[in-house]
Formats: sequence, C-alpha cells, structure tokens
Amino acid sequence: MADPESSAVFSLCVFTFVLSRALTEAAAKELTQTVIRYGGQVVEPKRDGTIPLDQVTHIISNTIDFPQYNDAAAMMLPVVKSNWVTMSLARGKQAQIRHFTPDPRMIFSDVAVSCADIPSNDKNAIVGAVMAMGGMDSDNVTRTTTHICALSLDHPKCKIAIEKRLKCKIVLPHWFDDCFKLGKRIDEKPYLLPDAEILKPDLEGPVEVPSSQHLQGATSARPDYMPIPTDSSPGARPTLTVFAGKKIMLSTDLAIRNRLLKILEELITGGGGEMTEDVEECDWFICQYRDGPQYILASHNGKTVGNLSWLYHLITHNEWTSPLRRLLHYPIPRDGIPGFKDKRITVSNYGGEARIYLENLIIAAGATFTKTMKADNTHLITARDNSEKCEAARDWNIEMVNHLWIEESYAKCEMQSLTVPKYTHFPPRTNLGEVIGQTFLDEMKVAAIYYPDGPEKPTASSKRKRKILNLVDENSFSEGPAEGVVIGRQARKEFDVMKDSDADYAEKTTEVFGVPAPAKRRATEVSTPARTRHVRGGKENETPDTSITSSSRSAKDKALHRLSDLAPDIALYEKEKKRGVNNGHWGGKRAADLIEKEHLNRRSHSSPGNAGTEEDEQTSTEKRPTKKTRPSLKEVEMRVVLTGFKRWVSDKHKEDADRKKLRDLGIQVVADGQPCDYLVAPQLVRTVKFLRNLSKGATIVSSAWIEECLDTKTVPDPKGYLLKDRDSEKKFGLNLQASVEKARKNNGKLLWGVPIYCNAGIKNGTDSYKAIAEANGAIFMVYAARSGTTIKPTSPEEDDGGRDPVYLLSTTNPEEKKLWKKFNDMAEKGNMEPRVVAPDWLLDVVMRQELRFDKKYLVSNFFN
Repeated sequence: MADPESSAVFSLCVFTFVLSRALTEAAAKELTQTVIRYGGQVVEPKRDGTIPLDQVTHIISNTIDFPQYNDAAAMMLPVVKSNWVTMSLARGKQAQIRHFTPDPRMIFSDVAVSCADIPSNDKNAIVGAVMAMGGMDSDNVTRTTTHICALSLDHPKCKIAIEKRLKCKIVLPHWFDDCFKLGKRIDEKPYLLPDAEILKPDLEGPVEVPSSQHLQGATSARPDYMPIPTDSSPGARPTLTVFAGKKIMLSTDLAIRNRLLKILEELITGGGGEMTEDVEECDWFICQYRDGPQYILASHNGKTVGNLSWLYHLITHNEWTSPLRRLLHYPIPRDGIPGFKDKRITVSNYGGEARIYLENLIIAAGATFTKTMKADNTHLITARDNSEKCEAARDWNIEMVNHLWIEESYAKCEMQSLTVPKYTHFPPRTNLGEVIGQTFLDEMKVAAIYYPDGPEKPTASSKRKRKILNLVDENSFSEGPAEGVVIGRQARKEFDVMKDSDADYAEKTTEVFGVPAPAKRRATEVSTPARTRHVRGGKENETPDTSITSSSRSAKDKALHRLSDLAPDIALYEKEKKRGVNNGHWGGKRAADLIEKEHLNRRSHSSPGNAGTEEDEQTSTEKRPTKKTRPSLKEVEMRVVLTGFKRWVSDKHKEDADRKKLRDLGIQVVADGQPCDYLVAPQLVRTVKFLRNLSKGATIVSSAWIEECLDTKTVPDPKGYLLKDRDSEKKFGLNLQASVEKARKNNGKLLWGVPIYCNAGIKNGTDSYKAIAEANGAIFMVYAARSGTTIKPTSPEEDDGGRDPVYLLSTTNPEEKKLWKKFNDMAEKGNMEPRVVAPDWLLDVVMRQELRFDKKYLVSNFFN
C-alpha cells in the first residue's frame, strides 16, 4: 500500500457514506479516517438525512436502497461499494467504478475471472461479457481471483488453485453463457469441475427447489397480516427509525379496518413519523391501485409511492427500500396489464414463496391463474423444462416459459414477446426459482402509462421529478442484462477542462437540482462530476482510465458483438442438444426441417417488409395445425402428506409405481411444507410432519385409506378412515379430532408471538423444534453459550400487562444446565417470567392445540 505522505489517491474526491445493514456506522467511521488520510474529504448527510449531492463526488454505499439513488444516477454521481476504497489504495490509484457498483443488475460485479484452456475467441467473448456486467479479468490466478474458467483441471492455473487451496471456483464456460443468456447470475454448483453435473448423462433427475431470498415480504401486493419485525426482541416493542421525519398518507382505496389503521398510525408516529391527509404535504403515499387523482398527483410531485406490502416491509426490516425494487411493493394496475385478460396461466417446478408470488403476480397482471393444467391453458411458467406439466405443454402446444417473461411483462407494463430467447431458456440442473424476484419495475414505463401528462399547472417538484426520470433513463443501459443500470463517472484531473457535452449537462443539472454550473475549474476544486451524453445504440461513454487500454476495450466490443451474432446459433444448438438427450440421435429429416424453420423465422424477423403486427402473429398461430391431444391427466382433487407409511420402505420402484397410481386417481403425494388436504399416518405419532400438518388443520386419516386406494384402484370416502388411536390419545390426554378442529380455529397462530428458546446442543437438534414452533406462529431462537441478551431490559413500571412467560427448551444435560442461570437472568431483566421446560411441553401443546402450562413440564420436575 502506498505511503500516505507521498500519495493522495483521493485528493479530488469528496465522499459521503450511506449507512445500512451492509455498511455499519463503525465501518463508515473507519473508512472516513482512511479516505481523509489519503487526501479525500467527507461530507456528512444533512439533518433530515438527505445527501448534499451538489457537494460530493462519490457516494459509498453497499446497497442502492436509499431515497436519493435516482437523483445520484441522474447526476452520474458514482455510487460504489466500500471495498472500492481498499482496492483503490491497494492499487495506488482509483479503481474502476463499474466493478464495484452495488446495483444487483450488474450480475458479475464481484467476479474476478481468469480463463485457462479456453480457445481465444471464446475467451474474448467470456471476458467481454464479464467486464460488461461489472466483473474483472486477470491473466494470472491470485488470491483475489473468484473464478477460473476451464474445460478440465489439467491446466496449470487449475493446478495452482488446487495446490494453494485458493477459494476460487473452477467452472465450465457454460456457466457464463447461461448467466448471460438469462441476465441473472445462477448458482455455479452444476458447472463446477471436476464433477460437473451438466456433463453427466442424467440431466432430467430431480433438482432441489431453492429458497426465494429475494421475495421476503414481497409475495403479495396485499398481505393478509402484518409480520413481526425481524430485529424485535421478545417482550419489547420495536423502536422504528425508518419513519423519522416523514409524513405518510394512507389512501382510502386500501380499505383497511379501523383497528389496523390505529396500529399503523401508532407505529408511524411512535417512530418519529407523522400522518397526513394532504397528498401535497406527504413524503410517502400508500395506496392499492395505480389510478385516482391522489395517486397521479403524488407521482407527479415526486412522492414515494408504495402499497401496503411495502409499508409492512419497512416496518418488518426497519430499513428504507425503494417500492420499485420489488414488483409487488408498488400499487397494482386495477385492470391488469394489456393482453393478459384472456390468458390462463399455470405454474410448475416452483415451490414455497415463489409459487405464491407467481400466483399473485399472474392475477395482478390480469390473467387467470389455474392450479391444474388443462388443454385450455395458454401458458405454463416453469422453473425447469422437466415435469408432467411440461410434457403436457409440449403435447398440447401450450407456450412454456420461465418466470422472467411474466416478471418483465409486469415490470414494463406490456406483454413481452415470447421470441425473446431468455424467456425460454432453461439451464440444465438448475431450478430458476433461485433467481426469482430480482426484476425491478420500470418507472419510465409506469409514468408513461399511468401518469403521462402531468398536472395542468406543474409545480417545481413535478418538473424536477420528470427531468430526473428522463436523465436516469438517458444515462442507463437501454438493453441487455444490465438494462436500467447507471454507472457514474470518475473524478480525475483530466476532466478539469470542461467539454461541450459537459457544459450541456451542467446546464441541465442547474435547472433540475439547483446546482450552480462552474464557469471554470481549478486543479484544487471539487465539483459535480461531468458526464458525456449517453448515445443510444452506440458504445457506452465511459471515463478514460489508464488501467484499461484501447486494445482491451476493442476486444470487449468485438466480444459483445460476436455474442450477439452467435446467439441464434447457440439457441439452436442448445435446443437440439436437449432433443438429442430426450428423443434419440440428432439428424435426418427432423434436423433439416428445424434448420429450414429457423432460417424462415430469421428472414421474417430481419426483413422490414415482413414485419407483421400482433394480429398477424396470432392469425398464423391459429392456422398452425395442432397435434392430436392425448387424454388429459385427471385434475388433482386431493393433496396428501404421508408420515410413517411402511408400504414403500426400501422399495423405490414400488413407491414410484404407487405414486403414479394415486396420481391417476386424482391424489397427489406432496412434500412436507406444501399445502395439503389430508395427513396420512398409521397411528398418532409426534413426528415433525405430523405436528406441522396437524397445526395447519389437515384432516388426519389412517394409512389403511391409501392402502385401499392402491389395492382397489378406487377412492373411498376418506371420512370413513379418520385416524383413531385410543391408546395414544389416552397416553397423551387428548382427543385427536378435537385437536384438528382447534387447529383450524387457531389458523397456525396457537403460539403467535410467544418467545421460545432452544438449547443449541439439545438432543435431536434444534431444527425439528423450530419447524414445529414456527408452524404455530412462535418466535423461535437458538440459545447457546455465547448468545447475547436478546430480551430488552425493562423495569416493572414500564410494563403495562404483567410479566409474560418466555420458554427455554432444555434437558438435564450438564452443558445445558450451565445456561439456565444466564437465561433466567436475561428474562428477569426483561421483566419476563423464565420457564426452563422439557421439549415435551412444546410437543404436547401443539398436539392438543391448546396453549397451557403445567409445572410438571419444568425441567427440574420432568426428568426427576
């Protein structure tokens, strides 16, 4: 690292820091001292929390979720992650901005790739794509290398990485290709050498359904209930800071009850916010639909407009996020998206929150969502091209696409063409549910359709809002995987002389932001970085940098051009490669027919004279002969979860055959955690499956019912097979059917808000107890030797309702007993009643579906 006395890396830079979960106050203070030491200046935010954009040259933020991000993008102010500072110091000069943008649309922003045994042309294409999407290229393998692109492990680069145990991943070039086709970064696991899954003969096997981390709190535009804040402590009211200094208006179209309205008002005012009924005074406007004079006025005046789901997300996470970041955080169109009204869409291979999200998104777009698939369905949205529904879609000529089609249609407020390759691309051994929820709403398209003309007498704020949107759109990439991304300009000495384009921009920023345009710069002055106007269809105008030579830029441009030229051929090859796996060898008449078809399609799309309208495309589709439809698969009438079923033990083939028989009868065996109608068990058992599905109110029937279905190939009434286990019911002191009825009334909220801790070293692990507790609405936390105090200390005077209990699941294991005193002290300081209980307390409470406590469950009594 350079000597601070002889180096001034940041001498022309004025920084400000945006605090977030990813950039804490302590980290920001440390970085502040560093940049000042190396010649930079730091400007603090104003009292109202806003950034003085007219004074800074760089914004250090590890997220784009801050209110002035659009303003910064309009001014081409660089927004970079905190590691840009350390990398700049390591190099002795300012690092490239592109590689350190926090914008998640730059999918390779933290990738440093080094190519091994890759042909020269392919290497140029990969490097060009990676650099265009925010990554870096390196000739040598170093500790900063994150990925090695190789065809085998025989290359010296791979051997060095293995010998030195570097943390970089050795991937096949197919990974980069698939990421670039989708415009999303997918998991590298199926592409990792030496045992890459995509090279194995069985590509159609099951793939684990991933969790949908980007959908948290954004699966519905109108949630059924308000979730519990993530950083709240049991027994303590969360202190919200996200509303501080903000005026919030709730629209009447929300149609919320007075009780919920009062709760929301208390949370907002308690967090330093203020309620208002004047749309011109508010900072945030919360409504359900994209219509009405208040919505239009709020949008024109630059107010932050979101829906109830977005408001709940702020309350839950206590951190600001743009309502445009997640599709269902913004008000929905009352009449849907044009073109979707007569569409019938179903979903396959998505699970959990992703499936709920897609269902709500399809309905919000104006289409009809169907749980089952019939011949009258128009589209199938699938995360993989391998399932019963996918086979049926091929036979019935139903359009099969991934979720990017519905997301981008909704984001751009118009139905997207199915001919776009990324909508029909399904990487092998990948479930695309892992990249769901990453699409941003297109604010320019929303503005053009839902509030286009502006008020009769435009205010200064409405003018400013419109010009910011225009500048952001002009500065962003117009197409490609990084569509919508704005990369700022470096502050460098060579920009001391203002060019014509710089003067043009300075004039615009003066009008929009009120920033005075500098007549002439001195070497020691720091002002708003200038930019060159972005030219559509041409190269991106980027700050010259000595770290990238003209030859490397030329290589990148050639590589990107080559990728676009090869795209049709790549798509054709991938399509036929899949056909070869499924349907035998490639060749003969089918190959010739397909090639001829592809050439006809290309000519029709490339010829201006042949460019038809949507009506023409629909007519040609209607004239196309359809395949003979096979008898439809019977609709799923019952979904069941099995536990303790012994018929299939150690016989996988029998299980597969029996599952198919049941499916033919309209009975689908689903995995635990999915919605089900019946829970099938041989007797009353306290397994995770049994207790979780009991908590949902599922009807519990005997295994004899499934046996009867399989043996007779009929479906007898399950009511005649309700599970009866008198011995177990007597043993546990309950009536099973009564417990089911109570569970339906409890609706999964038996333990709502009850804090339950569990010793980390408990027998059978904590995961089982967590699943059971959370299925009933409890707040579940693991308690270990190093666990900090998570119950906020309070005095009896501060509590207005007596002492609430807090539970710790434990046994008499000596290691667990050591934690009892620490737990009791923590509870007492929080003015809560500590109860160290045996795990049987939780199991019995859930089995009975009654929240009650008996001292016999205290560990000191239970194990004696």
